[in-house]
Amino acid sequence: MSDLTGELIDNRYLLQRQIAFGGMATIYAALDTRLDRAVAVKIMHAHLASDEAFVSRFIKEAKATAALSHPNIVAIQDQGWNEGGSPAVFIVMELIEGNTLRDFLNENAPLTTEQTFQIINPVLSALAAAHRMGIIHRDIKPENILIAKDGRIKVADFGLARNSAFGQTLTVESSVVLGSVSYLSPEQVQRGISDARSDIYAIGIVLFEMLTGNKPFDGDTPIQIAYKHVNERIPKISSIKSNVPEKLVEIVFLATSPNPDERPRNAEDLLNKVRQIQAEIDPNRRQLSLELDLPPTRIKNSKRGKVSVTSALSGIKEKTSQLISSKPINMTKPEESVGTKKRKVSKRVKRNRVIALLIFALLIFGVARTLDSGRISVPSLVGLNKTEATKILDNLGLRSEVSSEIFNEDIQKGRIISTEPGGGGRVSPNRVVGLVISKGKERILVADLVGKTPDKASQEIANLGLTVGEIFEAHDMKIASGFVIKTDPESGTEVKRGSIVNLIVSKGIEKISLVSYVGKGGEQALSELTETGFDVDVEYKFSDNVFKGLVISQAPDKSESIPIGSKVKLSVSKGPEFIFVPNVMGKSKNSATLDLENLGLRVSIKGSGKVNNISPAIGSKVKQGSIITLTLR
Repeated sequence: MSDLTGELIDNRYLLQRQIAFGGMATIYAALDTRLDRAVAVKIMHAHLASDEAFVSRFIKEAKATAALSHPNIVAIQDQGWNEGGSPAVFIVMELIEGNTLRDFLNENAPLTTEQTFQIINPVLSALAAAHRMGIIHRDIKPENILIAKDGRIKVADFGLARNSAFGQTLTVESSVVLGSVSYLSPEQVQRGISDARSDIYAIGIVLFEMLTGNKPFDGDTPIQIAYKHVNERIPKISSIKSNVPEKLVEIVFLATSPNPDERPRNAEDLLNKVRQIQAEIDPNRRQLSLELDLPPTRIKNSKRGKVSVTSALSGIKEKTSQLISSKPINMTKPEESVGTKKRKVSKRVKRNRVIALLIFALLIFGVARTLDSGRISVPSLVGLNKTEATKILDNLGLRSEVSSEIFNEDIQKGRIISTEPGGGGRVSPNRVVGLVISKGKERILVADLVGKTPDKASQEIANLGLTVGEIFEAHDMKIASGFVIKTDPESGTEVKRGSIVNLIVSKGIEKISLVSYVGKGGEQALSELTETGFDVDVEYKFSDNVFKGLVISQAPDKSESIPIGSKVKLSVSKGPEFIFVPNVMGKSKNSATLDLENLGLRVSIKGSGKVNNISPAIGSKVKQGSIITLTLR
């Protein structure tokens, strides 16, 4: 693709310089002249822009990806066609100044365990947000993971990396895909299909490379690398590096399983496992981590306590003020008037005032210590179970009770999410500490909605606490038009509250055209009608007018619109029922036998030589399959 630097795209985006080039598009740093801000503009290559099917899917997926809002995802800001100047299909993204993970690995690989956690956690968080919306990345690799100058991690190219044909990718664009194929899952290589677990496989390869400094497989061509991913098992990291924690080794090995069912089912599942491993490696992390995003808990003081402290301080302040403001005795001359001349303050008065202030400060400190004496600091109990928490509180002289139980995506069932008061708060002895206990992840079963109207099905989905997604239409042989065929996810699937459930509604039986095969070969008719989707019934009949093997009649004969799967009855000719015995006198055994068998007759031979006699006689009318005796001499 030619360099478009300097061009104004869509009368708005001024392309300033190329920043990346790939097999599908070129990315430019650009200026949004309307809003006067820096952006990145991705322009599809011309050969893809001329493919209407690809462009249609590209636009649809760009719109879907634009709905993603996550701090670790490169945001899509605009999409369109360049209607003036060079023809181009483009999308506009936020411009990330920095480097890719590939650049970082080239300089720093292998990474430490802590560095790996710092990078992979935000990547998985971004992927989890996409997977919840049904968006699959399909092209996770270090080149699509950006590290901004301020250290933020950003994942690029969500949902925009699907190739129309894997075989074409490996041949026409093999030089470009050499990097991508190292992260393709076996199912993408073999069947060209992908789901959330395919992204998990790619993440596993990225983790392998971060921890070891190398990809698991090398090869001279993409085909060689793809073959290894299908036929070989990714080695355990421990066989290459011995200082990687065993649980981290196991999770990478699990994520790169050739069987998708053995991998974590999505990025959220893997993220939870990685966080758990990180917490086990560093036990203090559970107490100090802010990843749970729990709101701060305010320490609750009793009204009585507040009044007593205020009263005490007020009394102290009043008495001290009186002491400070008291007039000194015999410190002025009789002739000096207060209103006419400024009074000189002696050193003794100054000293008294300083002493009074010190007494005031000490009194405040003493009252505060007295009021706070005996109060107990509530420890952080997040992540512990009720038994463990109760034991800790009992040892401190505090009581506990379960104040509430709520669902939580991060804390496993039976573990403490938070306390009331929160960790670090100080309470009086024997105070009751409320425990907020996790009920685990909330999961809702998708109901069986087959055969219901879309309105009724939508109401039931909403009643379950789920979100109605798109309604698609499809032909169906059994479900009448206008009724639900199935849901996506399927009925019986466990999903999170608020998850999107799409409906597939029947368009009825698909109708197609039926052509007439009368006079054509019976085998051809049977094969083509069956492949088209008809239920074919063949009947063989004798016919004096239609050659053997040809279709005599068809029911129905032909139709412009007939339901697929309809029954079609064919009558195929067996030839005439009665045959006149031909004259084969004087012919050899082989020649005479061939002539008779072609007419559907059977032959019996007596003697050798040439045919000398025929029985029944020449011209006799016999049924097909009759035996004709030939005498040879």
